[in-house]
Amino acid sequence: MEKPRILIVDDESDLRHLMETALMKEGFSEIKTAGSVREGWEQFEASSPDIAILDIMLPDGEGYDLCKKIREVSHIPILFLSAKSDETDKILGLALGGDDYITKPFSPKEVAFRVKAQLRRAGYHEIEATSQPKEIAIGPFSMNEAQTEVLKNGVALELTAKEMGLMASFMQNPNQILSKETLFERVWGEDFFGADNTLMVHIRRLREKIEDHPSKPAYLTTVKGLGYKFIVK
Repeated sequence: MEKPRILIVDDESDLRHLMETALMKEGFSEIKTAGSVREGWEQFEASSPDIAILDIMLPDGEGYDLCKKIREVSHIPILFLSAKSDETDKILGLALGGDDYITKPFSPKEVAFRVKAQLRRAGYHEIEATSQPKEIAIGPFSMNEAQTEVLKNGVALELTAKEMGLMASFMQNPNQILSKETLFERVWGEDFFGADNTLMVHIRRLREKIEDHPSKPAYLTTVKGLGYKFIVK
């Protein structure tokens, strides 16, 4: 299957570059960008993207306008970016045909994970990240090339598929805060809404397998209000 084509429409060139870089690190290469409704529509007609990321506030109109034009001819996934956090704006974006709504400021990598989640729903296979090593060894932990086994001090850990997915995310992003939304969408491939308890249960079970003292975790720590961090030297 050909790699999916992505269209990014945002009037902030720095933000476009950050998102493009994050997507390329996740294995995407067919990326087109635009800075206005007019340019976005021209790029859409020229490149026939498989997914579109649209900023709402654009110099010559709104991303909503571009979404409506796209929806007249295509059912590709559409993600909205906005500095507006009002629920009415989110409802409007989804009502007009959007599939996801991300409020600024956000992590470009989180956008990449949301793109992958939407593409999975649309039937695309998982994209292989180009920036991640095939084998990972960090601190006392190591993960094999196929990401099917994790060892601690050379001893294999008995992890479930979801626990393995969580460990892959943490080991690929050591000493960085990963939001609950990012983790859930990356491992489960679904929106996070209402899944807080599910994630907490899996984190607790994972700690029981990787920590010397699960009640006082040294590796997998909670960052209150932000998410989780995998701390290793």
